[in-house]
Amino acid sequence: MFSTEAYRDLLTAHLQEKIKTEEPKNLYEPMVYILNLGGKRLRPVLTLLATDLFGGDHKLALDAALAVEIFHNFSLVHDDIMDDAPIRRGKPTVHELWDVNTGILSGDVMLIIAYQLFENYEPKTFRDLATLFSHTAVKVCEGQQYDVDFENRDDVSISEYLTMITYKTAVLLGAALQMGAIIGNATEEQQHQIYDIGINLGIAFQLMDDYLDAFGDEKTFGKKTGGDIIENKKTFLYLKTLDNLDTGDAAQLRHLYSVSPEDPESKIVMVKELMQESGAVDETVNAISEYTQKAMDLLDRLEVPEEGKDMLRKLASGLMRRKV
Repeated sequence: MFSTEAYRDLLTAHLQEKIKTEEPKNLYEPMVYILNLGGKRLRPVLTLLATDLFGGDHKLALDAALAVEIFHNFSLVHDDIMDDAPIRRGKPTVHELWDVNTGILSGDVMLIIAYQLFENYEPKTFRDLATLFSHTAVKVCEGQQYDVDFENRDDVSISEYLTMITYKTAVLLGAALQMGAIIGNATEEQQHQIYDIGINLGIAFQLMDDYLDAFGDEKTFGKKTGGDIIENKKTFLYLKTLDNLDTGDAAQLRHLYSVSPEDPESKIVMVKELMQESGAVDETVNAISEYTQKAMDLLDRLEVPEEGKDMLRKLASGLMRRKV
């Protein structure tokens, strides 16, 4: 087993070898740009780690891990366009540096390249990886559509929100782990077990992201905080706040989420005060802990070497203590 940093370095070296700027430059430069902005590279690391966890060779998983990373970044490029987000990982977003049409087309080619990477595997492995990847890609799109739909709805429930983040975020973490299990020749039962671990980690990860969007440090978070509030996103924090407030304060929160004031900072401040006073912040932190613990309980029951389990535990612990 390798350290998280070593897996990340291996993936980065593989990316530099495989992904280069070609002609036409305006198609490929945005892809190279977003992929070289760094980030945690969490998902491909999970693929490499899971391959070793089940006794496989992580070198054989590099193409699958890179496919996961490219797909994730493809989704970010299109997500940023839909959100009109100016910053990603502390740098200008693709559509800001180029334009919306270039961002859409470059994102499209990233998705195609991700699929092409699976062609390097033997037929059965290719089929299993591509089937899982296709299912995951559809779910991510469904989750994104739910996210868009929720912006115009006032009756979003917490269960609906959890379904949305499961599709939009968690399924890719689950798939990243299962891809490693496939390459590592894990049994179908083991594949399902590690997928479920990823789902619970993914939900915890997204809840933490929601929390950091409101209460994170902009210098370490990599983008402006309060973005979800400005965009009136019905996050777990918002929905919990709404549930906990009395009628008058709940009406005020709904009003704040129906307007786009000239001074967005005042809106952010008022919403965050309601979130804190309602107890929703503490409940969100508790939910993050609960989903992380579910993942760790599932990991305890997985029949693999303890060394690998410890690495996954440390990775999960670090994610839940992160500031970015």
